[in-house]
Amino acid sequence: MILRCLILLFLPLMLAACGGPAEPVWAPDAAVKRAFYAHSGPPRVTLYTVVSTRNGSGGHSGLMINGAERVMFDPAGTFQVPFVPERNDVLFGMTGRALAAYVDYHARPAWDVRVQEVDVSEAQAAALLAAVKAYGAVPKAQCSLAIGRILSRVEGFKSVGVGYFPNALAGDFGALPGVRERSVTDKTADTNHNVIFKPRP
Repeated sequence: MILRCLILLFLPLMLAACGGPAEPVWAPDAAVKRAFYAHSGPPRVTLYTVVSTRNGSGGHSGLMINGAERVMFDPAGTFQVPFVPERNDVLFGMTGRALAAYVDYHARPAWDVRVQEVDVSEAQAAALLAAVKAYGAVPKAQCSLAIGRILSRVEGFKSVGVGYFPNALAGDFGALPGVRERSVTDKTADTNHNVIFKPRP
């Protein structure tokens, strides 16, 4: 009980220390149109959780939505490559190459990537696509909070909690019916994407 009280007391300070303002990004119409990608698979939602190999803590959350097009909602993320335009944390053109680069970027010796996917209806996919595009730029340390807010408002995902912790979000998502799960490590990530990552300025 004492530990819980201390966590609640210092949580705002911890978040403020690792947080920061949102960084709006708005790719030009031409770039977004050029990158448009519609995957041939069924409507699907995939949650990516970056998990520490040292202590199991969650470091980041990303949400890929495959509907009329396939995009990645990467709130407060640092992934950036020239052929994937971004509009306020929504990454467009998530082809197989772009997805492999995204997962490889996050799968490192210090981090594994927990991948959870579930098939959805076209209506659910459309609702989620609209929601991530309308959400706006996300402040640092609020990746799971933003994804939880979006998911919890869509039918079929209303049991997903809203909070700051990636592992808690992954736990709620994993409890949904029909979720399939796997883990990607630095050794098993697909590195065949011809992308050299550079630190974001």
